[in-house]
Amino acid sequence: MRRDETAVALRTRLRHVYWIGGGSGAGKSTVARRIAARCGMSVYSTDEAMADHAARSTREDTPYLARFLNMSMDERWVDRSPETMLETFHWFRGEGFGLIVDDLVRLPAETGVIAEGFRLLPALVKPLLAEPGHALWLLPTPEFRRTAFDRRGWAIPHRTGDPELARHNLLERDRMFTDRLFAETERLGLPAIEVDPAMSEEELTGRVAQAWGL
Repeated sequence: MRRDETAVALRTRLRHVYWIGGGSGAGKSTVARRIAARCGMSVYSTDEAMADHAARSTREDTPYLARFLNMSMDERWVDRSPETMLETFHWFRGEGFGLIVDDLVRLPAETGVIAEGFRLLPALVKPLLAEPGHALWLLPTPEFRRTAFDRRGWAIPHRTGDPELARHNLLERDRMFTDRLFAETERLGLPAIEVDPAMSEEELTGRVAQAWGL
């Protein structure tokens, strides 16, 4: 089978999948669960699959992940600049994305599936879209992200020797990642919603459902 035929086959197999990508702390999981509950769909969380995908990966397939796993917490989050953290973070580079696709292909196609998580990078998702309107990215403002992390807790920074610097590095890295997503969705003509502190969960859920025609 030629590569273009493989892409067509995958788009057909995944036509029941709706995709929510976006920056950390944007509300992807909450929105996915709320819409799934309303519409009788299931949710596939790429965050929850990370440990399994790391275990299923080889050093050759995911070299950035292998290096990350060998680092201490300070080496990951304190000793490097946010720019380096952004460029070398394995999931931001698309490592393991094929395992996401493998998981989704195995799920029953009789009901809709909402796949959600920051690992759903626009350039990787777009070739899989049978319906262009089945994907959407949530782009949190820095204020929204900080508020979300304050509510969620700062588990990673408190496992380092300099929690304040680690917190700063994480916020800055994720800000730059969100900026990158904004540029990519614009370039690829994919829909995105900016999420700010004034937007309620109900309003955001409604906007995503409306964009999908649900």
